[in-house]
Amino acid sequence: MMGSREGVTVVVTAFTVFAAAIAHADTVADFYRGKTVTLSVGSGAGGGYDTYARVIARHLHKHIPGEPVVIVKNAPGAGGLVLANTLYNVAAKDGTEIATFNRGLLLDPLLGNDKAQFDPRRFTWLGSPASEVSTCVSWHATGIKTVADVRAKELVIGSTGPTTDTALYAQMSNILLGTKFKLVHGYAGGAEAILAMERGEIQGFCGWAYSSMEAQRPGWLKQGRISVILQYGVAPNPMFPGVPLATDLTTTPRARQMFELAVAPQLFARPFMAPPGVPPDRAAALATAFAAMLRDPDLRKEAAERRLDIEPVTGREIMSVLERVYASPREVIDEVKSIMK
Repeated sequence: MMGSREGVTVVVTAFTVFAAAIAHADTVADFYRGKTVTLSVGSGAGGGYDTYARVIARHLHKHIPGEPVVIVKNAPGAGGLVLANTLYNVAAKDGTEIATFNRGLLLDPLLGNDKAQFDPRRFTWLGSPASEVSTCVSWHATGIKTVADVRAKELVIGSTGPTTDTALYAQMSNILLGTKFKLVHGYAGGAEAILAMERGEIQGFCGWAYSSMEAQRPGWLKQGRISVILQYGVAPNPMFPGVPLATDLTTTPRARQMFELAVAPQLFARPFMAPPGVPPDRAAALATAFAAMLRDPDLRKEAAERRLDIEPVTGREIMSVLERVYASPREVIDEVKSIMK
């Protein structure tokens, strides 16, 4: 009899857990059914962040319980900083607002930008479709093709904002590697800066990843219209053989630590998040949906057609990197801060 009673207890407990899980899923589905989820992009149309966001929006809805409509809204401003502040402080915290913006902004609070009114560790993290390695490139007409060239001759490059990686990497290279990048700020996004390079308004661009190159200007590398001067990331991209990783050109341990801090966000190249304070059941549903969407064969087919890398990074992994970076030695943080001024 005792064994029989224990068996009944186990069955009842399992059924209770199963029923609770169904009720939980139904509650989330009921909330999202008939609603619209807005995916805001902190840059203009046509850039790498925008391209990823639009592909993701076309597939994410079917993985969220209740299948809400997902729309994309461009919200450029200060290199994405306006959106980051809005998402953190103003946006609805009910699970109907998500966003993506320049990964470099996630270091702004750490590096002393008093206009950054957010703590990236408190966002509701969904994940990233890929990790990347960024580059600095030059236009073919400049004659600048290597690090040695840009150490000897000034290269005018565009930037989406003074605190984004489009500027930070160049500034750090000037101080720590002896390059001569001259920055022009104010471009709404990478697409605008690349168009300006094509028009001859600027001579190069930093913070450009290979996937974005292939999506925005396929063939430019093979045609020799641009030269990749430097790479910025945890490890070099094999698509750029012979192009040095900036970290490997450093000559002191401190300089290397500084670059390692600055390039850490490359591990989650296209971060997607919701505001802090999203109800736990909806936050979990969004993260689960995001992961399932990145496994979706239809999403992967479209990404391949658009030459977009899909190497999923989870929200937990993003949080782990942020916690590690925000625990960096104070002296390293202060030296990187001094470069941004």
